[in-house]
Amino acid sequence: MSALRSKIADKNIVNLAKRSRNPEMAKAIKRTRARLNEGGRADFTADLLRQHAEVLGSLALVIPIAIVATAGAAMSIGFGMQALFWALLTLCAYTVLGVFARRLASTEIDVINIPYWSNIMLACHIVTGLCWAWLAAFKCNECGIPQISVLQAVVLLLAMAGTAIATANMRRALLLTFVVPVASFIVFSAHLTNAVEISMVLMLIAGIAFFMVVANYLNNIARENLEHQSEKDALIAELETAKSMSDEARSRAEEANMAKSRFLASMSHELRTPLNAILGFSEVMSNEVLGPMDNPTYKEYAQDIHDSGEHLLNLINEILDLSRVEAGRHSLTEEVMKLADTVEDAVHMMTLKARSKDIKIISNFEKTLTSIWADERSIRQITLNLLSNAVKFTPTGGEITVKIGWTGGGGQYISVKDNGPGIPEDEIPIVLSTFGQGSIAIKNAEQGTGLGLPIVQALMHLHGGIFDLRSKLREGTEALAIFPRDRVVIAAKKIADAGLPPENQQKKIFG
Repeated sequence: MSALRSKIADKNIVNLAKRSRNPEMAKAIKRTRARLNEGGRADFTADLLRQHAEVLGSLALVIPIAIVATAGAAMSIGFGMQALFWALLTLCAYTVLGVFARRLASTEIDVINIPYWSNIMLACHIVTGLCWAWLAAFKCNECGIPQISVLQAVVLLLAMAGTAIATANMRRALLLTFVVPVASFIVFSAHLTNAVEISMVLMLIAGIAFFMVVANYLNNIARENLEHQSEKDALIAELETAKSMSDEARSRAEEANMAKSRFLASMSHELRTPLNAILGFSEVMSNEVLGPMDNPTYKEYAQDIHDSGEHLLNLINEILDLSRVEAGRHSLTEEVMKLADTVEDAVHMMTLKARSKDIKIISNFEKTLTSIWADERSIRQITLNLLSNAVKFTPTGGEITVKIGWTGGGGQYISVKDNGPGIPEDEIPIVLSTFGQGSIAIKNAEQGTGLGLPIVQALMHLHGGIFDLRSKLREGTEALAIFPRDRVVIAAKKIADAGLPPENQQKKIFG
């Protein structure tokens, strides 16, 4: 029973437990939301630690080459075996640092123990600093190079610069790494009576300060980048949530609309049958077919019932027509036909209604029109809907112009233009929407369902055509139903003369 309730609930709410298509993005969103819920400025220490480990991993080949090059230069000068031992010890120290860096880089950010890893990495850097301190304390009386301590200071400065870049994400690492080597250089290698070596000592001290500023600047940049990334993740999280809600809402709306359309399309018989009885019996009563009615009020009521039933039947027919199209159940019975014949029939059907309002319908048909491949019943309904709208909103004594002709692209069109009050430009999308009515129709209390033009749109879409509504206030409205070129028959006579079988004719008669 609980499983059944959960399935029912899933249809009415957004499924936030949906598995993300991008696991990394999901993790980033989760971390970002946790930081945002904590309040205040986010702490990116774990991210900086991991970035530091990744930088060290990228230097896995550069550091050994630099150490070997330094040891080789020292041995060539004359430092001998102590340079070799220093290289081996330093390589071991950096290897241990690299192993811990790799372990840290492979650890998920959410489970990083910040105090533990900070202490481990700082301890490893201090050990590497002791190795550089040993290099700074080298003595070589037999080298024959005056002021060799200057070379040692230069090597320390280069190592300091590289470490400043590698340890930019750990603020104290540079100071803790090189405070001992600089002190070792001052105590064991520098002669404070020599102006050059005093300058080198000052340069090393200034170098630590300078590179600490550089490292701090790089650290701030990295932190700002992480903050921007966090903000971007937050925006992505909101967009993902909004998109998920929108997709779910659209899916539910589409399902509900299709269910409505299927229901109405299948209820045609059940809705029309009682209305037919109401219309038939009310007509019999109003026409006194079975005998006179003594009370004239009853006869008036019977006529009102008949008129209301006809209005309701028209409303149901329009709703069912649109529902069948939306449900995909409206099939076109296509055949070769002439627009002029069908439109002319529709004009004759609407002439009586137009005359009752003293409206003149003017027909203007091009004489060179060929046949088209279309559903005649749908074309008649399109024309009747457009004419009905035009008659409804054209004032007494006005006129309606019905045109049929060629389009510039070789298609054909039906145009129904009136000189009524027109439609405001911002209301045209409303008029074209289902059950939509403009302010003029509402103000004049014009009867209608707001389905005539949507039905025209749907039927034109089934024909691959275009429906366009153009209007200006106080000038009138023009409705255009445009059929594409590929529905125009351009060689029907030639095909008939060639005697092609019916299954091959459709391939030959369209341009």
